[in-house]
Amino acid sequence: MPTVSAVNLTAQLLLLLLWATHPTMATNWLSLARMPRSRPVSGAALCGRLRGLSVGQVGVCRARGEVMESVRKAAEMVIEECQHQFRNRRWNCSTTPRGVNVFGRVMSQGTREAAFVHALSSAAVAVAVTRGCSRGELERCGCDRKVRGVSPEGFQWSGCSDNLSYGVAFSQTFVDETERAKGMSAGRPLMNVHNNEAGRKAILHNMQVECKCHGVSGSCELRTCWKVMPPFRRVGAVLKERFDGATEVRLSRIGSRTALLPRDPQVKPPAARDLVYLAVSPDFCRLDPDNGIPGTAGRRCNGTSRLAPDGCELVCCGPGYRAGRAEVVQRCSCKFSWCCSVRCQQCKNTVMIHTCRE
Repeated sequence: MPTVSAVNLTAQLLLLLLWATHPTMATNWLSLARMPRSRPVSGAALCGRLRGLSVGQVGVCRARGEVMESVRKAAEMVIEECQHQFRNRRWNCSTTPRGVNVFGRVMSQGTREAAFVHALSSAAVAVAVTRGCSRGELERCGCDRKVRGVSPEGFQWSGCSDNLSYGVAFSQTFVDETERAKGMSAGRPLMNVHNNEAGRKAILHNMQVECKCHGVSGSCELRTCWKVMPPFRRVGAVLKERFDGATEVRLSRIGSRTALLPRDPQVKPPAARDLVYLAVSPDFCRLDPDNGIPGTAGRRCNGTSRLAPDGCELVCCGPGYRAGRAEVVQRCSCKFSWCCSVRCQQCKNTVMIHTCRE
């Protein structure tokens, strides 16, 4: 009869075999968004069964299980925000029907799309964990109490400032773990970690200040303020701008270390907030199920815009597009009642729609 230690060793070997036969990409943890919300995502035994986590991320899950619900929320935020920001582009962040590779094999190619997803993912973890701190959902952190005293503008720092430093530290520990485990001498880990950090800086450089006035009849004799993170929609928009201006880089040796430098020597080196990529993107025009690319056939496009990214000429890739009329139901004749509610009628309108030809 096998001993307990033998059984544990066999379980560990089977787990390692599972990881070996399902190569872990750094964004595979996004598959947590596929799990039902009723299913827990923490616990020593459960962590080892979460598909998509690297060996090191499983260790983080076991050591800091209370944060894993925030990580699940972050995965949902990434998919939602990515699809919003790219809703009118050829690549619209479409997801695969199943499996741990949520966005398909395009994430393994070192493209600017992969750069964006990495940056957005690291930012989402930092934001979700920081929110958990501010809301009192996590035992090991709370508000940022280091923000105290009087500001140069004369207001009093008080209230519950978002503890971004805790969220950023966890994001570095969890999101960057897969790359650091591979070693930081190859091009792809360097690219991913750079973009991860760019995502976190998109939060840091867009922090906001909220204030409250104190005094007779709101005279604001005393004003107390605290720091809050920007809305995640704002973070996504900033990173979308970085995506459009991303720098193509190559792996270069500088003395005894390796670094990413612009492929074009006339281009200035990217700043820490910029996104970088190693490989040119596919055109995303044709259906390619193996790489998770749905193509653009049948996609809605903007027939009145020629040069914009959502214009039919760019989205449809050449085969052209067709125009047709469709009946849509919209709210109309809305009236505000005396007590804060809005009443609307349902109206049917005929609109022109444009779709890419197959």
